[in-house]
Amino acid sequence: MARLLTVKDLTTEFKTERGTVRAVDRVSYSVDEGEILGIVGESGSGKSVSQLSLMQLVPTPPGRIVAGSADFEGIDLLKLQKKSKAMCDIRGNKISMIFQEPMTSLNPAMTVGKQLCEVLFTHLSLDKKTARERAIDMLNQVGIPDPSKRIDDYPHHMSGGMRQRVMVAMAMLCDPKMIIADEATTALDATIQAQLLELLYSIVDKHQVALVMVTHNLGVVARYANRINVMYAGRIVETGTVKEIWANPMHPYTQGLIGCVPVLGEKLDPIKGMPPSLINRPPTCAFLARCKYRTKACFNEPVVDLTYFDGQHATACNVRLREVGKA
Repeated sequence: MARLLTVKDLTTEFKTERGTVRAVDRVSYSVDEGEILGIVGESGSGKSVSQLSLMQLVPTPPGRIVAGSADFEGIDLLKLQKKSKAMCDIRGNKISMIFQEPMTSLNPAMTVGKQLCEVLFTHLSLDKKTARERAIDMLNQVGIPDPSKRIDDYPHHMSGGMRQRVMVAMAMLCDPKMIIADEATTALDATIQAQLLELLYSIVDKHQVALVMVTHNLGVVARYANRINVMYAGRIVETGTVKEIWANPMHPYTQGLIGCVPVLGEKLDPIKGMPPSLINRPPTCAFLARCKYRTKACFNEPVVDLTYFDGQHATACNVRLREVGKA
């Protein structure tokens, strides 16, 4: 598969009254055409901010991208101005984003059809009739019943699952190269969540669209993703294929996330403690206070970069790297 996106050393900060929060700290990864990449971590780990940074949707102030590059088909997204024509041609057209709560993304004062057609007017310059026909067809593809009538509904006329299907339809209208699903199923019940995940998977398979799934649930991405990036305190602490990470999690945080995946008849093993403050954090490992494998050496060692030790599998844990002779 051809490389679609290459992110290098992405760093995003927010100015606050208490100090500067480095929400994303030197994050590097790639996405191939037709690939499903999972980005996993607790709330506040930098998952969503990293994706909003790519889309130039970080509010400025207080946030700003201070370093890094994001090469998408030969264009560095981070060098484009937020409201430039070049960025607007990519955002929503070549790269689409599905947000966590559709009621905050959809305009409550506009019908679903008008909002869908607005995307087609902006990016494809279609006439009203053609745009409406395309919107109805896309609603049908994502499983909205009686789409020719539901297209004239307002968002509040629909259930949460239906609204999220509308967001999926909106993301697919312009045949994008990549979709970012930012906690797209979190607020839904288990059965609707499963239906939407299957829908996204079928879309990727049918259209060969790259999908970046941002979630806190490692069990979700283990079922659908090809590769996983595990984020903690603004950094990627482990990356690899699903098989590599699930069979041999190298970072203690990854092991903790796997222990949090519910298994029928087994007791959950939650990660003790809380994530650290991202303001003026020490140069040592951010997971140190919560790690059950820490050694005396860890308190004096600086943060280590991702180090590859097997195939596509890499970790940023000094303890594990010493065990395999990489540190």
